[in-house]
Amino acid sequence: MARVKGALMTRKRRKKILKMARGYWGRKGTNFRIANQAVMKSLTYAYTGRKLKKRDFRRLWITRISAACKLNDMNYSRFMNGLKKSGIELNRKVLADLAVSDPAAFATLVEKAKAAL
Repeated sequence: MARVKGALMTRKRRKKILKMARGYWGRKGTNFRIANQAVMKSLTYAYTGRKLKKRDFRRLWITRISAACKLNDMNYSRFMNGLKKSGIELNRKVLADLAVSDPAAFATLVEKAKAAL
């Protein structure tokens, strides 16, 4: 049986890494060994960033809901507790969108939360 050389797969693997490293500064975009390290590090950052994005958006939504609650003479924790007791199940993303785009509807939610407490 003939020996299989690895040149084709090696070239394919290296081209894939160099394509991902396109636009990097200096030799990071052209030299395979350095590009490989840079791409591995950037993929790690990308993975971490996808997790942090969820946290950051949740913090933003809570801040927006809290600000809208303060305009209606209530704090965030009492508002969320009132919604839970009244059986209104809206997530923070929708509540934050309501607080920004439709303050009148948000005010009715605050009133319902106050009534449930």
